[in-house]
Amino acid sequence: MTTSNFDGIPSLGTASDTVNLANSLPDVSQLEKLANELFSALPCDGTGTGVGLLSSAASNVFNEQLSGIDKALIPGTSPNHFGVPGEAELQKLFAPRSASVGSFPSSKLATSHPDDALSALHAPQQSVDKSLFTGINTQGFDLPGEAELKKLLAEKSISPAMKGHAIVPNAKADAPAVSDFYFLNESTSLNRSAPVSARDFAHPAFNVSAVRRDFPILNERVNGHQLVWFDNAATTQKPQAVIDRVSYFYEHENSNIHRAAHELAARSTDAYEKARNTVARFLNASSADEIVFVRGTTEGINLVAKSWGKQNISEGDEIVISWLEHHANIVPWQQLCSETGAILRVAPVDDSGQVLLNEYQKLLTSKTKLVSFTQVSNALGTVTPAQQMIEMAHRVGAKVLLDGAQSVSHLRADVQKLDCDWFVFSGHKIFGPTGIGAVYGKPELLEGMPPWQGGGNMIEDVTFEKTVYQPAPARFEAGTGNIADAVGLGAALEYVEHIGIDNIARYEHELLVYAMDKLQNISGLRLIGTAPDKTSVLSFVLAGHSNQDIGVALNKVGIAVRTGHHCAQPILRRFGLESTVRPSLAFYNTHDEIDHLVNTVRRIKNGSAVY
Repeated sequence: MTTSNFDGIPSLGTASDTVNLANSLPDVSQLEKLANELFSALPCDGTGTGVGLLSSAASNVFNEQLSGIDKALIPGTSPNHFGVPGEAELQKLFAPRSASVGSFPSSKLATSHPDDALSALHAPQQSVDKSLFTGINTQGFDLPGEAELKKLLAEKSISPAMKGHAIVPNAKADAPAVSDFYFLNESTSLNRSAPVSARDFAHPAFNVSAVRRDFPILNERVNGHQLVWFDNAATTQKPQAVIDRVSYFYEHENSNIHRAAHELAARSTDAYEKARNTVARFLNASSADEIVFVRGTTEGINLVAKSWGKQNISEGDEIVISWLEHHANIVPWQQLCSETGAILRVAPVDDSGQVLLNEYQKLLTSKTKLVSFTQVSNALGTVTPAQQMIEMAHRVGAKVLLDGAQSVSHLRADVQKLDCDWFVFSGHKIFGPTGIGAVYGKPELLEGMPPWQGGGNMIEDVTFEKTVYQPAPARFEAGTGNIADAVGLGAALEYVEHIGIDNIARYEHELLVYAMDKLQNISGLRLIGTAPDKTSVLSFVLAGHSNQDIGVALNKVGIAVRTGHHCAQPILRRFGLESTVRPSLAFYNTHDEIDHLVNTVRRIKNGSAVY
């Protein structure tokens, strides 16, 4: 049965695995001969370093990084063991030749410029031939055997299933969320026009260029301009790792799950349940049995409303939400109140868009059976004090559903620390496929909730007299689910884990502060949502200009933003508006893109033509 490493791509395994290690690697004897000819012919300046090599400081970084790559990519040359499938076979294959292939002095690897070396080392998901032979595959030195070596490496790289992906150990939930791939030396400054302050050197600089290379759609051109994707609150773009993982599923694993004895069913089931485990780890759930796959946040909220809600909400009971909610966290509760006679209460917000906790507290009484609110507002970007609000609700005996659709890609989600009763999110908001999401639920609640849909897969036994249901989570996953995209969601979460959610949050906060400062300097522009604690969203209106017209003008120069009410009409009406222009950020956005946005809005404001 195929196992998986980081990115969900099948790892090297036993002879029965689908990836044939021996057939996918170059002929090592030929590779050894050509490589030895090449590196023995490299010019040397007498100090042991090749001509045109890195500066001393950069060379130290290069050597340190290269050492890490040797250990990670060629297990046979290192005493380190990762315990991954196929490791022993890979070590056995490389061990006899490690002196020739794995022990090249780092000083022999020449590149044309220090930045090229650093970019190659920090570029994530690169194939083995590019990371081990930096410089060889991108430029020529007119050396013996060079052409043959380049041809060999081009034709015989790691297997197609792993093409474009670095071989790395499985990410661990408790490992530090730092990736060397995405961080340069502290001395490397960000590419932006703002002055560099001491704060910029308080931590390693985020290498957004390396991140962007993982997202093929960012190379698109719109109306002759480079695409600038500022519509991340609506949906995020997908890294190549996710695209490849979904493709691999359909190429090698496609089958229904849990109900067949054949190999593809086993592979598909393994991949699907591995994704469930990944979601549990990402949310810090105590068990994968607490994770239910759904189509997204909307379906997750409806599941709780139709199952737990109908069973536990009665006439006179109260449900509390906030003014910040997306329609998906309003309408299901209105429907439930209409069906049961319960009452919907709404916690107000202040002029910055933050929940008024004193007013929220007044709404919490012995009648309050459920509180449901968002962790981050999709219209304003406000980060609610979720943990405090959950504690306050629990004091009166209420259950709490936390909407994580907008928070999950920007902030660390720890359901045990938050102590929420349910947590819901959508895959497409966190660089995963559309049509997939998850519900976390406390086990005692899930076990007490009846299924809200009936069909196959969620039953243990059916007669014409009665049906016995599966335990959670299977009882909530009737029929054939979105198996491939669940697997893709797992790959997306692993990708985020690889970079580190805290690193993402830190970089995005810098972008947000930079963008808010720039936009506020445009006369006539009003930012909507200025809470001290906010993330990602830059909703605004511009005096004298239609929001729709601004969106169309921005599109002319390749900038994608959302205009309209964002399925959050009540909160916009709280600010006297029916719509806003809403740029929203992700970690692949840049300061240069923000400058492009600001300059274009300023031209629109001044009445200048936008092309």
